[in-house]
Amino acid sequence: MTAFLIAIGLGTGASAAMGPLATLPHGEYVCSLPGDAGGSAWEVLPGKGFTIENASTYRTEAGAGVYLMTGNRVVFTRGPMKGMQFDRIGNSTLQWIDEAGKPGRVRCTRGSGAG
Repeated sequence: MTAFLIAIGLGTGASAAMGPLATLPHGEYVCSLPGDAGGSAWEVLPGKGFTIENASTYRTEAGAGVYLMTGNRVVFTRGPMKGMQFDRIGNSTLQWIDEAGKPGRVRCTRGSGAG
């Protein structure tokens, strides 16, 4: 396992700094933006949701891919969401991290009926 982590750039020093490897709970994640006082609390973003499948795989309407979770950071490394990053901010909620590394407004939440 150590050789594998070193090969993908997560040797012992790097993996300790980033946190332990983990996976997300399986199920369907719905992505949305906060609403406003005059309307609904959340505005669902059509076509932006995804399903976490077995191990570190996900699926969207556009296809399947792989993600890497270290500590609370989730990075989509292959597939239609490649390059997107999120922070896990609760057991079932992810917050999008923008290109500048700052928390964005988009939240993706695992549905209550999910795995």
